[in-house]
Amino acid sequence: MKNFLTARWQKLIMANYAIDPAILQPFLPKHTEIDLFEGKAYVSLVGFMFLKTKIFGVPIPFLGNFEEVNLRFYVKRKVGNSTRRGVVFINETVPYKIVALIANWLYKEHYVAVPTKHEWQKNDETQGVNYYWKQAKKWQFIKLNANLNPKPMTKGSVEEFIFEHYYGYTKIDETQTEEYKIQHPSWQTYIVNNYEIACDFENMYGKAFAHLTNETPLSVMLAEGSNIAVKWKRERLR
Repeated sequence: MKNFLTARWQKLIMANYAIDPAILQPFLPKHTEIDLFEGKAYVSLVGFMFLKTKIFGVPIPFLGNFEEVNLRFYVKRKVGNSTRRGVVFINETVPYKIVALIANWLYKEHYVAVPTKHEWQKNDETQGVNYYWKQAKKWQFIKLNANLNPKPMTKGSVEEFIFEHYYGYTKIDETQTEEYKIQHPSWQTYIVNNYEIACDFENMYGKAFAHLTNETPLSVMLAEGSNIAVKWKRERLR
């Protein structure tokens, strides 16, 4: 089946918060269950660059490179004797209204368009990766400083849990779910030295997540990223 979307996802920041699974239940798609790591449910505030975007192999003029910020949590679905591990997006933020409209129309996703920007810096020893988004007339951000040398993820680590989810699930309604597969290699990650987050979670994601505004994440990670592909066909689960 031909790829619907191809792109490069690069410099992915994941700020990971433990959360009460009950908060996630209203967002949980049918046929999935919350995926836990060492008994904890997680949500991740994510910032990254969406680069060289193509639809059915055709580049998107003027709109192919942009920042995305999203809030996601982790689920799994049993299929026979195997388990598919995936993510559910609470909200995805991009700078272009047309990108948000197309994604919401085609796939019932939860995109909104707000101003965004980013900064990448590098010296001989470290790198800085910063993502910004403007909400309620105020710039918010997620920033970090990390080492330069990437490393493979350790098997069984929380890094592997956060990054190694290769399916996406969309809650269409209370009885229907769409499943899609995201293709990319295992990513290399960097040691994070320090970070800073300014996010009004209630304004961005609703009252259920308001407490995260003043909460310290359990971990903050940076992955290099790679080329990715998403097939056109999605499976409708009823």
